[in-house]
Amino acid sequence: MAVALITGSAGLIGSETTKWFHQQGFDIVGIDNDLRAWFFGEQASTAGTRQKLETALKRYTHQAIDIRNADALKEVFARYGKDIKVVVHTAAQPSHDWAARDPFADFSVNANGTLNLLECTRQHCPEAVFIFTSTNKVYGDTPNRLPLVEQAKRWEIDSKHPFFIGIDETMSIDQTKHSLFGASKVAADVLVQEYGRYFSMKTACFRGGCLTGPAHAGTELHGFLAYLMKCTVTGKAYRVFGYKGKQVRDNIHSHDLVAAFWEFFQAPRSGEVYNLGGSRHSNCSMLEAIEICQQLSGRNLDWTYVEDNRIGDHIWYISDVRRFQSHYPNWKYRYGLAEILKEIHAACAS
Repeated sequence: MAVALITGSAGLIGSETTKWFHQQGFDIVGIDNDLRAWFFGEQASTAGTRQKLETALKRYTHQAIDIRNADALKEVFARYGKDIKVVVHTAAQPSHDWAARDPFADFSVNANGTLNLLECTRQHCPEAVFIFTSTNKVYGDTPNRLPLVEQAKRWEIDSKHPFFIGIDETMSIDQTKHSLFGASKVAADVLVQEYGRYFSMKTACFRGGCLTGPAHAGTELHGFLAYLMKCTVTGKAYRVFGYKGKQVRDNIHSHDLVAAFWEFFQAPRSGEVYNLGGSRHSNCSMLEAIEICQQLSGRNLDWTYVEDNRIGDHIWYISDVRRFQSHYPNWKYRYGLAEILKEIHAACAS
């Protein structure tokens, strides 16, 4: 019996990972206690996705465990032991703003929860592959020091700059303002690297850009494209925070990210770090995203501008994914920005 243990299994990336590995013949142990509803309210609950997984996947076993509960995790890992071939850790507190409201909860979920999972893996299934969904926020606001050029609808980087194609893994994570969320994810990111290097475990950090898709339960504090489309379709008011609405994000569909997880699982390495987002293949500014959402929905978005940007927020961020592609040349994008937004619109309009 080959088991894939997936945290945050009812979330956007977790549910996509669950379906993918189940299709590959794995028994799935999903760990998710719907903290997202506590973070962002019932409208962000993942309970519906959990029910769909339990109904649709015959080899899916759900465990409503908080990853901060080390004893409960130890029981699950001890039960399955070396049958666990891969741990995909997607559970997190994902918001800058929320982290500042409750730093202890944020750090205990993102950092201590990750440590619990790494140690359980080391003790019970040390040969398992450990995949962690990190974030580009580990770079703090260092990207905001890049030589940016203001255009009509977006900020752009100087075309002669080495990071014009995207930010790679050489960018420093030091001497920068991360936000408390970014700091807790840095702690987790470094732990995952260290367990790979110190204990020779098969670990990887995927520092994502904006992770998105039709299964995203977007809210104002997290889930940029999904929440934007939801507001456009429903008529709910939307707020744009700072940077003239020209801030740029790269967006990667959950399918494409999980396809990268699969490539790593098949040929794992130790202590790896990969920037993985939409890259130059799939990116947009806030103003550009609003235009596309309005075109797809046939409705105008009710939006207002707030001058103050969010602490630690990026003005421009596009991932350079070439390092991952050099290690795993079979990986290709399936979704571009247009396809992503069409899927999200269909989900919102249904």
